[in-house]
Amino acid sequence: MSTKLYIGNLPYSATDQTLTDKFSECGTVNSAKVIMDRESGRSKGFAFVEMSSAAEASNAINKFNGTELDGRSISIAEAKPMAPRTNNRY
Repeated sequence: MSTKLYIGNLPYSATDQTLTDKFSECGTVNSAKVIMDRESGRSKGFAFVEMSSAAEASNAINKFNGTELDGRSISIAEAKPMAPRTNNRY
């Protein structure tokens, strides 16, 4: 069973490939996705990485949480399920 990780405080230079390369040191990366702003096209500063097992995800958290990536101290935690949204903007 795969485990999805939340990666926060990313530098704007981080890409999907950067994260795939880094997290593959801890195991198989099923997917890596830097979340981009729709209007500016720039990174929002966080991403999700899906590891192939819970053990690999735990290893990645222990190894990389609080470490630097391009001068920024990244934070890593197990991703929580997305809460249902209500569109109250208008």
